[in-house]
Amino acid sequence: MIPAVEIVNVARRFGAVQALSGVDLVVEAGEFFGLLGPNGAGKTTLISILAGLVAADTGSARVLGHDVVTDYRNARRLLGVVPQELVFDPFFSVRETLEIQSGYFGIRDNDAWIDEILHHLDLTGRANTNMRALSGGMKRRVLIGQALVHKPPVIVLDEPTAGVDVELRQSLWGFIRKLNRDGHTIILTTHYLEEAEALCARIAMLKAGKIVALDTKQNLLSRFAGLTVRLTADQLPGAWQSRVMRQEEGTYLLSLASYAELESLLAALRLDGATIAELSLQEADLEQVFLRIMARHQ
Repeated sequence: MIPAVEIVNVARRFGAVQALSGVDLVVEAGEFFGLLGPNGAGKTTLISILAGLVAADTGSARVLGHDVVTDYRNARRLLGVVPQELVFDPFFSVRETLEIQSGYFGIRDNDAWIDEILHHLDLTGRANTNMRALSGGMKRRVLIGQALVHKPPVIVLDEPTAGVDVELRQSLWGFIRKLNRDGHTIILTTHYLEEAEALCARIAMLKAGKIVALDTKQNLLSRFAGLTVRLTADQLPGAWQSRVMRQEEGTYLLSLASYAELESLLAALRLDGATIAELSLQEADLEQVFLRIMARHQ
């Protein structure tokens, strides 16, 4: 089967900044795939190359076998992208915006599909509202609608729920799950790691333009989870500072490899005469795995 997305040795530099360094990535058709990384990791640059908005310095990218440079018409027709930035035309209503977007792909008389999009994005009541009159969250809903209006088999969501209220977030993910069940490939970037954990079966993590982890969600959780200890104490021995993932006012979130290390930590605290106010073990989640992997690649 032809992969939904195939990226081979893609690199891109902006001046002195190496945004991407030889990225290789394959997303199979029908996957719900997560692309995660801190700010500046190269996620948006990679998506822009896939969408034909930025040219790679080296390497190639294909959408369902169509090269995004040499066969850009077919590649773009097969792809829908929800951008991170709020970009809109202030002269049209919500419905007109979706109709115009349909026209870019040569699609007419798709009112039924537009109505379905408006319904699932809770925009039916705003269909005839001018884009200028919408809130930021409402504008983002319209961007999602624009990406879906030509029913692309591959959908890329770049921070789609940033600034979106919780209620819409739930209905949006219900709609996206349905599209995935119907065979659409979904690629998601998000800073809400609980969303990626709930939705994505396979995940790639980017840092400084390189893929530093790529596996199924379950394998990442089992390989990198270890033990997570939440410790509230008046001090922490210096040798254990490197294990701190997060710290807030005397409370430390530490990453440990085993229960043997937990025993060593407690012994070090006793030796230093530290006073422990609270200690608990937490179930590992994707956020903690993400923090561990990022810390390994300083």
